[in-house]
Amino acid sequence: MFNNGLTGEISSSVTAVNLVELDVSSNNLTGSIPDDFGKLINLTLLFLYTNQLHGSIPPSIGLLPNLRDIRLFGNMLTGSLPPELGKHSPLVNLEVCDNNLSGELPADLCFNRKLNDIIVFNNNFSGKLPESLDGCYLLNNLMLYNNHFTGEFTKSIWSVVTNQLTTVMIQNNNFSGTFPTQLPWNFSRLEMSNNRFSGPIPTLAGKMKVSRAVNNLLSGQIPWDLTGISQVEELDLSGNQINGSIPMAIGVLKLKALNLSGNQISGTIPAAFGFMSELTILDLSSNALSGEIPKDINKLNLNFLNLSMNHLTGEIPISLQNEAYEQSFLFNPGLCVSLNNSIPNFPICGARANTNNGISRRLIALFFVLASIMLVGLAVRGFLLLKRKKNSQDPLSWKLTQFHALHFTEYDVLSGLCEQNWIGSGRSGKVYRICVVDGEGGSRMVAVKKIWNAQNLDNKLEKDFLAEVQILGEIRHTNIVKLLCCISSSEAELLVYEYMENGSLDRWLHQRDRVGSLAPLDWPTRLQIAIDSARGLCYMHHDSSPAIVHCDVKSANILLDPEFRAKIADFGLARILLKTGDPASISAIGGTFGYMAPEYGYRLKVNENVDVYSFGVVLLELTTGRVANDGGLEYCLAEWAWRQYQEYGLSIDLLDEDIRDPANIEDAFAVFTLGVICTGGQPSVRPSMKDVLYALLRFEHKSRERSLQHAVSEETSLLES
Repeated sequence: MFNNGLTGEISSSVTAVNLVELDVSSNNLTGSIPDDFGKLINLTLLFLYTNQLHGSIPPSIGLLPNLRDIRLFGNMLTGSLPPELGKHSPLVNLEVCDNNLSGELPADLCFNRKLNDIIVFNNNFSGKLPESLDGCYLLNNLMLYNNHFTGEFTKSIWSVVTNQLTTVMIQNNNFSGTFPTQLPWNFSRLEMSNNRFSGPIPTLAGKMKVSRAVNNLLSGQIPWDLTGISQVEELDLSGNQINGSIPMAIGVLKLKALNLSGNQISGTIPAAFGFMSELTILDLSSNALSGEIPKDINKLNLNFLNLSMNHLTGEIPISLQNEAYEQSFLFNPGLCVSLNNSIPNFPICGARANTNNGISRRLIALFFVLASIMLVGLAVRGFLLLKRKKNSQDPLSWKLTQFHALHFTEYDVLSGLCEQNWIGSGRSGKVYRICVVDGEGGSRMVAVKKIWNAQNLDNKLEKDFLAEVQILGEIRHTNIVKLLCCISSSEAELLVYEYMENGSLDRWLHQRDRVGSLAPLDWPTRLQIAIDSARGLCYMHHDSSPAIVHCDVKSANILLDPEFRAKIADFGLARILLKTGDPASISAIGGTFGYMAPEYGYRLKVNENVDVYSFGVVLLELTTGRVANDGGLEYCLAEWAWRQYQEYGLSIDLLDEDIRDPANIEDAFAVFTLGVICTGGQPSVRPSMKDVLYALLRFEHKSRERSLQHAVSEETSLLES
């Protein structure tokens, strides 16, 4: 009898006691719900929605043993819900929104743990949520907004165990509490504005479309890890206590609306905003942002822009210098315009330009002075090296310093330094594979790195050698190549490492055609290599005291054992960062083109962020199969990946052909996007290696869950057939 134009009241006498389903929704019924409905013990479905019913819901309805679906929304019902609703039946769906109901939700509402939907918005409910929701693992939609609920929000709702949950709309209540670090993966909509939630912002869910958390007490920084939420279209975190900077990774999102106003966000506006082609609403007002407005914002088709009440400086982008944006830049005294009267009350930028020209001339003069000093320094250095060469004719005197128990001597190593054992050259020396004694008559292979002959050794290479010895000799970690000993003399320096049978990652990714007979690495192996390498770097950055910066992370410096477990190698460029002092100077650090972070070119100091950038390039190599820098390409791999992602999104064409199995694509896309984030231009917004490792482990965990579900599904299908 749905939508049949029925009028009048429902009969108070019910005789069809065997009724299973009752649907008289979308009519013009008046009056109250009869008490006799409590006699319908076989009733599974009760639909009375969109009528003009009033009065209370009979308590006897809560005693019906088979009731699964009750929909009473869109009426004028008052009073409370039946106190035993959900306790005596396998209740799946409750929809009573748009009424005048009050009181608390029934204590046993999810007693039988079958409930999928709780939709009670636009009422006058109050009090705390029932404890029975803690076990509501099948919950799919929770819509409690526009009520008067109080107390701490049920923490189990956020549990990743509740994989069914997709929608939580709890705005305009008085909930409090904090969030877990990770929201359930299936979340597509989270609206929690105008409550009292506090603590840091969680990592959003992978399927999130809309997230609104306006006017709460959220604090901390915006999570850097935005790799898994590329589907989000609207993000509103305005009116909180968020600080820190805006992550560069914001540019990978396909947002249509972003509102971060009314917080304490500092730093600059990322240039990555220019790549957010679908963005139409941007509000960053009432923060502490500084620096210039990125010119790439010109590319956006914004319907609304508000950058007012910040500390922005420089020229407003030309395309924004018109009356449409007259209110967009207020209370930024450092901003100026190039077009007279384009935006009222902003100064012309010309005067500042003249000042900048004067500064530029002074910088040029300073450059020539510094260049002259460097030339004199090089001349003096050359003289000292020549003098050293003449005085270095002492007889060879070898000294072995061991860091692990050894069964071979320095002479076992020296006798193997011949061309037939040569396997390659590094930046500062040749590498040999030598067979040595390994106790009780056995033997083992070791890798020996020979620093160039000491007669040609300059101070820079000496520092390389000392750095490797000092750092590697003290390190004990599964994912860092083991330095067994060093052998030194006045004319040569040797480093003896454990031998890694499968060579470098570079060899397996980029030299298969040249080497021949190498099978392509499958995706699980590549992901494990990424995790192993991240563990090694994470130890260096976060668990070593003092911290260590590698400064030359690349696929050629990631070595593989017989089981393809990865270890970080070649610390010739490593620098120790004293936690209590400034980061080390990079005056003598080289790095490898294609892996070097952009700050190498203009900063006198480096920190762990340069390794994060380089590792991001390695992640891009693992997922795309491309080399870090190909002389024939217009862009290096990091820039190519960024441009491809912005233009085409996560296209399967991005991935290496050897890992395009449908079972791998989701994980490969996630790792690719993580690589894009790690190679961001701003060092301060790159994730730490601890964050990167956490993300990779999360990808691996999800991959295993999917594999297990697939296996169970296949086995079930076989049993059913």
